Amino acid sequence: MIRELIEKNRTYRRFYQDVEVSQETLRELIDLARLSSTGGNLQSLKFFLSQTHETNTLIFKTLKWAGYFKDWDGPEEGEKPSAYVVVLHDQRISKGFFWDQGIAVQSILLGATEKGLGGCQFNSVDRVTLAQVLTLPDHFEILTVIAIGKPKEVVVIEELSESGNIKYWRDQQGIHHVPKRALDDLIFNL
Repeated sequence: MIRELIEKNRTYRRFYQDVEVSQETLRELIDLARLSSTGGNLQSLKFFLSQTHETNTLIFKTLKWAGYFKDWDGPEEGEKPSAYVVVLHDQRISKGFFWDQGIAVQSILLGATEKGLGGCQFNSVDRVTLAQVLTLPDHFEILTVIAIGKPKEVVVIEELSESGNIKYWRDQQGIHHVPKRALDDLIFNL
């Protein structure tokens, strides 16, 4: 069961924009993050939720969508995400956030996958502009943004070629290919 969720939990960049993600669904996903492990049990992460067209548009403009696709600025209208989660660190609670961000994001994305949704995590974010348009208090540090929606693309995992090229790519049919290293290449003590 967990393996199937992880295999389906790909980075999706095109969505059925007209398929709404409800506030209730977003809250359920954040509850998974809330229940996840945190460093020192400090629980310093907070989450800004968006599922309105207006706020989604503001967030969309602050993101860079695919580093390997130099001539692509992101999904077109009709293929944009239906929702976003902006992951924040509340600096009033702690100075650092340990590994909390990664665990929370994985919990959220696995929960989205279980619901038939998909997502894309962004670290290439214009944080200054995003904080301004969301009118975030100064004690919130933007860690990452997660786009969420009903995936409109097929993502295929494949073995890394002999060239060793790890860059994802799209074929003529728009299928997104993601090369992965072999398991034995990841385990050091074989």
